[in-house]
Amino acid sequence: METDSPSSNFSYLGRKLGDLNINDNSAAFSDCNSDRSGEFPTTSSQSRRLLLACASDNSEELISQLISDLQSDNIDDQKQAAMGIRLLAKNKPENRFKIARTGAIKPLVSIISSNDAQLQEYGVTAILNLSLCDENKDLIASSGAINPLVRALKLGTSTARENAACALLRLSQIEENKITIGRSAAIPPLVNLLEIGNFRGKKDACTALYSLCSVKENKTRAVQAGIMKPLVELMADFGSNMVDKSAFVLSLLVSTPEARAALVEEGGIPVLVELVEVGTQRQKEIAACILLQLCEDSLIYRTMVAREGAIPPLVALSQTGTSRAKQKSEALIEVLRQPRSGNGAASARTSNVSV
Repeated sequence: METDSPSSNFSYLGRKLGDLNINDNSAAFSDCNSDRSGEFPTTSSQSRRLLLACASDNSEELISQLISDLQSDNIDDQKQAAMGIRLLAKNKPENRFKIARTGAIKPLVSIISSNDAQLQEYGVTAILNLSLCDENKDLIASSGAINPLVRALKLGTSTARENAACALLRLSQIEENKITIGRSAAIPPLVNLLEIGNFRGKKDACTALYSLCSVKENKTRAVQAGIMKPLVELMADFGSNMVDKSAFVLSLLVSTPEARAALVEEGGIPVLVELVEVGTQRQKEIAACILLQLCEDSLIYRTMVAREGAIPPLVALSQTGTSRAKQKSEALIEVLRQPRSGNGAASARTSNVSV
């Protein structure tokens, strides 16, 4: 399995990103720490019982009863049980391992496949919270959760889709699951959520795609699913709070020829040049990295970038940017100033510059 593993000071989900020298690495992506869906009504007796159990050191009996209720023929009992497991797993991390090892995973996977939208949502959310325990990830994946999570990602409520994206992100932190998730048709609905979701949905989809697209075949799937259009649109919208996230996903994709072609076709060059000119230090640096990778092997793309007016802001970045931004911008300026014929010299000069 081919993955990107460049060395860098920037780390996310346990791996390094693109040789970027970025001090604030927490703002680009945030992991899914727990679900953010509604709690029980405060007047519910079940709520009071569960809250007392969360505060207690002895929740084994309640967990066993909830797992039994998950397998009930009564859908209301199943809903209450899934909600209970979600709450226990959310508010007391040590319960996550206990719940999974007591046998909750398989019945939860079963209800994720339910045609009842609310029951499906509760099941997805409970699985998400259980996946926050690293020891549970293998068990969740081996219990057949990936395909039902993808189905919820396609057809579920907005909360189910968002939580399914987060759960798939958690499972993708095991390297071999990335291929399985990609081959389970998860990437098109993640791209769809990135394009049409609310802010939380866009953020969760972007984070999951960032994790999955460290694998080469998933990059191809993402491009084929039309990811470039929403990425370019989000990078162009400084009010979206998605500029950095989208740029980091793009930095993974641009290593493939089909992604570079799609980036240009979707009007990405002017957006990247604008980032070099007026973006934050982080945005300028990553935009320079992407443009360098776009241009180093293509005379056509070099010409397009130069005509977009990239050289003046690159010169400014080479003087005022971070040390890594200076290196990237200087390398890109050299490429752009090459004679407008042949690609060999430019490729030779830049082949030792990693992005």
